[in-house]
Amino acid sequence: MVCSSGSAPLSAEVTQFLRIMFCCEVVEGYGQTENAAAATCQRPGDVTAGNVGPPLLCVEYKLTDVPEMSYTSQDKPR
Repeated sequence: MVCSSGSAPLSAEVTQFLRIMFCCEVVEGYGQTENAAAATCQRPGDVTAGNVGPPLLCVEYKLTDVPEMSYTSQDKPR
C-alpha cells in the first residue's frame, strides 16, 4: 500500500508518523495545475522525509534567477 501527498509539503515528523501509523509507504510529490499536475515524486522505496523527489521523466525544468527574492544561480545548497 502507498499513500501520497501533494497538496502542501509535509514536515519530516508528519511523514514519519504517517508511515508508522498506516504501516505503508508515504511519498510526496510536487506539481501545479498549470503543468498538468505532477512534476516531481519520490521514488518507491525512498525512506527519506522532507523532500518531494526528483523530476518525473516527462518534465523539463528551467532554473532562472529571481533577484528580488534573493534567489540566484550563485546560491549554495544548504
